[in-house]
This record gives sequence, C-alpha cells and structure tokens, in this order.
Amino acid sequence: MNWYVAKIIFRIVSVSPDDHSQFDEHLRLIEADNFEEALLKARMIGIQEEDPIEGHQGRSRWEFINVPELVPVASLAHGTELFSKVKEVNEAESYIRHIH
Repeated sequence: MNWYVAKIIFRIVSVSPDDHSQFDEHLRLIEADNFEEALLKARMIGIQEEDPIEGHQGRSRWEFINVPELVPVASLAHGTELFSKVKEVNEAESYIRHIH
C-alpha cells in the first residue's frame, strides 16, 4: 500500500444571498495501491462528507467540489514533507503579519 495526501475542496453554500463565497480545503491522508485508487478514495470521502450544516444565519450545506491535488508520500517518518505550496503575494510584510 502507498500513502497520498489529497486536497479535498468543499463549497459552503448558504441560503443568504449576502454571504461571500466560502470554500473549505481539507488535506487528507489516503492509503491506496495506486494513484487512481487514491483519487477514487479521496473523491468518495468528498461525496460522503457532503452534509447540511447549521449556519450562523440560517441553514447552509457543504458541497463537494473536487480533489484538485493528490501527492504521493514517500514514507511516513518524522519530518516527512506531506504537502508544499509556493504562494506569491504583493505585500510580503502584510502576509508575514497574517501568518503570525
């Protein structure tokens, strides 16, 4: 068996027309024999976790969007990199303050 990190994206759909679009990004560990099986398993998690949730201003729900990223994990050991993404920003100091 192999390990993969899957990014699973959900849209939070609200009944209120004033709400901004919100998306929930999950990073999940997937165990599978190959890439195709891992992708299928990640998509199944997304479909199974589509669920109504109680929103702050009424009823809203999670809508599964897709699995846009699936990365194999070489080994499960201390310090193993599970996910990496380069982010470009216009204002470095503002981004650093946001992180802290």
